[in-house]
Amino acid sequence: MSNHLQVNDRDQLMIGGVLATDLAKEYQTPLYVYDVLTMRKQMRAFEKAFEQAGQKGAVAYASKAFACQAMYQVVAEEGLHLDLVSAGEIYTAVAADFPMANVSYNGNNKSLADLTFAVESGVGTIIVDNFLELDLLHRVMAGREGQQNVILRVVPGVSAHTHDYIQTGQVDSKFGFDLESGQAKRAYEIAEGDESLHLLGLSAHIGSQIFEEDGFELAGQKLVDLCASWDYQPEVLDLGGGFGIAYTDADKPRLPEDLVLALLKSVQEQTAKKGMTQPDIWIEPGRSIAGPAGYSLYTVGSRKDIPGVRTYLAVDGGMGDNIRPALYQADYQAVLANNVHGAPAEHVRLVGKYCESGDVLIQDQELPATEPGDLVAVLNTGAYGYSMASRYNRNPVPAVVFVENGLSQLVVEGESLADLTSHDRAYQLPGKW
Repeated sequence: MSNHLQVNDRDQLMIGGVLATDLAKEYQTPLYVYDVLTMRKQMRAFEKAFEQAGQKGAVAYASKAFACQAMYQVVAEEGLHLDLVSAGEIYTAVAADFPMANVSYNGNNKSLADLTFAVESGVGTIIVDNFLELDLLHRVMAGREGQQNVILRVVPGVSAHTHDYIQTGQVDSKFGFDLESGQAKRAYEIAEGDESLHLLGLSAHIGSQIFEEDGFELAGQKLVDLCASWDYQPEVLDLGGGFGIAYTDADKPRLPEDLVLALLKSVQEQTAKKGMTQPDIWIEPGRSIAGPAGYSLYTVGSRKDIPGVRTYLAVDGGMGDNIRPALYQADYQAVLANNVHGAPAEHVRLVGKYCESGDVLIQDQELPATEPGDLVAVLNTGAYGYSMASRYNRNPVPAVVFVENGLSQLVVEGESLADLTSHDRAYQLPGKW
């Protein structure tokens, strides 16, 4: 994987034309760094897949992978839509002046306040997940002019070959309307009969980090078959995201844009067989856009050598800034920033500084000889690192830097120690009030 990295003539890691060591010096570690051009290229690759298929639709960046105002600005510049999952993400989109008509709002437990905020913020499409939401949305729209665009999320009964926690399309899932029990048909009837709602179509999402097109194609076929069985002509079929990326050399996914092209052609064939007018197709890539563009920079600290067992190499971050290895047993690879292709000198277990035995970033990593103060870069951390970061052990969340065309910019300030107590309030002991 290191063969694809940008290095200078001294074998030092470059990110977007800037030395990684310079970034660490300027912004301190731990540090999240994003190569913006890498994200732009993947966004454009998805758009090109639609052009190649002759398919109308939308690429909606699934911002749960990585969200901040700067990211939303890049998404807007590239002409993509946004797929959001919380009031906080909606608030961020408004703050970034994102075109809200191009926003869809997902989630399995939207409150009355959430839905009110979404409607008042001008969210273009709400992807409805359950019967309570249909009722709440009807209440929100009462007395308002116009209609709210909605899409119904259905459970296609397709199990993706991925971690249990990131499967979403199987029957036993907290998301969406079930097909077999008739929930989906009933939801369709309610939405079609509600004059305050404009039903655009159906949505399905089968999971994340998926390498092959079979599951996507089956989910698409089920949506088409479902619409045909209802004699319903959808304007939109939303096929979700979940396109996998290579975290290590062992991962061999198809290119995300190739998966999308195969999926688009499959749905086109299915709708033609049913005699349906071809609907617009939406997709929701997140990880495949943000993941490969992200680097986590850490400074090497202590080591522990256990003869005949292993060597632990500790860095100044860990599970607080990347929980995925502990939560999902996710695998990553790392390089020594000042000697990217150097001959391996040792196998180490790369661990963090958190007071937790499970604070392991990489179980077994080959590295050249390292010294305290060296810079290690963990690769492909752009998705679900910053977005899942915590203040565990009262450690501040690191800063985020964007790099493009040889220039760097701080886009999210790192937290300070003072930030950790900014919401604390002193407790007045009973009897002293």
